[in-house]
Amino acid sequence: MASTNADINGEGPMFSDLAHSPSEADVLCPSPIPPGPSRTQRHYERIGGRTGTSFFQTLIHLLKGNIGTGLLGLPLAVKNAGLVLGPVSLLCMGIIAVHCMTLLVKCSHHLSAKVNKPSLTYGEAVQYGMENVPWLRRHSRWGKRTVNLFLIITQLGFCCAYFVFLSDNVKQVVEAANTTTFNCHVNLTNQTQVLVPSFDSRLYMLCFLPAIILLVFTPNLKYLAPFSLVANLVMTASLVLIYFYSFANIPYPIDLPKVGRAKDYPLFFGMAIFAFEGIGVVLPLENKMQRPQSFTLVLYLGMGIVTFLYISLGTVGYICFGEHIGSSITLNLPNCWTYQAVKLLYSFGIFITFALQFYVPAEILIPPVVARVSERWERPVDLLLRSALVMFTCALAVLVPELDLVISLVGSFSSSFLALVFPPLLQMVTFHSEGLSPWVALKNVVISLVGLVGFVTGTYIAIEEIVTRSGHKHDEAFSSYMVQ
Repeated sequence: MASTNADINGEGPMFSDLAHSPSEADVLCPSPIPPGPSRTQRHYERIGGRTGTSFFQTLIHLLKGNIGTGLLGLPLAVKNAGLVLGPVSLLCMGIIAVHCMTLLVKCSHHLSAKVNKPSLTYGEAVQYGMENVPWLRRHSRWGKRTVNLFLIITQLGFCCAYFVFLSDNVKQVVEAANTTTFNCHVNLTNQTQVLVPSFDSRLYMLCFLPAIILLVFTPNLKYLAPFSLVANLVMTASLVLIYFYSFANIPYPIDLPKVGRAKDYPLFFGMAIFAFEGIGVVLPLENKMQRPQSFTLVLYLGMGIVTFLYISLGTVGYICFGEHIGSSITLNLPNCWTYQAVKLLYSFGIFITFALQFYVPAEILIPPVVARVSERWERPVDLLLRSALVMFTCALAVLVPELDLVISLVGSFSSSFLALVFPPLLQMVTFHSEGLSPWVALKNVVISLVGLVGFVTGTYIAIEEIVTRSGHKHDEAFSSYMVQ
C-alpha cells in the first residue's frame, strides 16, 4: 500500500504538489529535515547527524507500506494464474517492481543534485525529468499533476477495498456466530450454515460509515500512532496464524491446474500489482533516512521479504483451499473462535489503516478548498469535505461489493502506471541528455509496455466481470422475488 508526502501549496486545487504535508511515514516516525545543500555536498547524510530514521525503522515502514489487504487476496490471484504460472509471475513482478523502485530512487538522486534540492517527491521527479527534454519542458507540470492524480485514485481505491474487506469479514463472523466452536479442524472450506439472519454486505458498509467518518476527523494522525502500533501487532499475529493454518492443512495429493485460463490472467495482474504498488512510499522513506546511502540495501531486503511473503502465502493458501479460495483468505478460515478472532483483529488493523491511506488524498484535495473560505468556516468545511470523500469511497464500494474485483480494478487502472509505466519513462527523460544505451532504452520500453498492456486488459476484464456478476445478482434477486 502506498503513502506519500502532500504539498498543499500547488497551483491547482485538484493537482497540488506532494511535498510538505506529512505522510504516514512522517506521522509515525517524524524527522524534520531542514533545507540544505544538495545530495552531492551532503554525501547522503542528514543535516544534524541524528535526525532522520534508522535502517531498522525504515525497513519496518517499507514492510508496512507493502503489506495489507493485497496480501490476503493473493491466493485467489494465484488461482487465476495457475499453481505454477502464478508464483513464477509473482517472482517476475516482484523483480520488476523492485527494479522500478530503484530507478525512481536513482532518478531522484540525479535530479535533486541537478536542481540543488535536498529531496524530491515522485511528482517533482517526473516534472524535473521532463524538463530535460526540450519538447516536453513546457508540459512538465502536467507530469507532476498526472502522478498526483494517479496517487489520489490509488489511495481512494485502497479505501474502497478496505470498506469491502471490513464488510465481508465482519458479515461472515456475525453470520457464523451460532455455529462457531472451539474445534478448528472442521469445515475446511468454510461452507457456513447460516443460522443468524443475514444482511447484504453493503448494509455492513453503511454501518461502518459513521465510525470511519469519525476516524478521519482526527485532527492529527499522531493521535492514532498508538492504535496504529497495536494494529500492526495484531495484523502480524493474524498473519502468523493464517500461515500456520494453511501449512497445517495442505491436502495430498495436490491436484490443481498448473496454468489458469488466459481470460483470468489479467485479473491476476491487477491483484498482484495492487499488492506490489508500494512505490509511493519509496521516496518519502528514502528522504527521511539518517543515512540515505543505505536505502538501496533497505529496499532490496524489505522487498525481498515482501516478495517471499506474497509468493508463499499466495501459493500455500491456494493449495490449502483450492477451488474454494475466497477473495480474501480470511474468508476461508474455519468457524472456530481462534480464527474468528483473526478476522476481527485483522479488520481492526485495516480500520485504523484506513485513516492513514485516506490522509494522502485528503491533504491534496481539501486544503486548497478550505483556503478559499473565511476562517470562521474553515473547520466546518474541512469536516464536510472529509465526510464527503469517505461517503464517496463508500458509495464506490457499495456499487462494486466484490473485494477481488475492486483490488484488480484499482491495481490495473492506477497502480500499473505508478509501479511499472512511469519509472522506466522517468529514467529515459532524466538521462536524456547523458544518453542511454539501446539495451537500457529497450528494457524500459518493454517494462512500460507490460504496464500498459496490463492496464488495458486488466481494466477491461475487471469491468466486464463486474458487469457480469452484477447481472447474475440481479437475476438471482428477481428469481427469488418471483418465487415468493
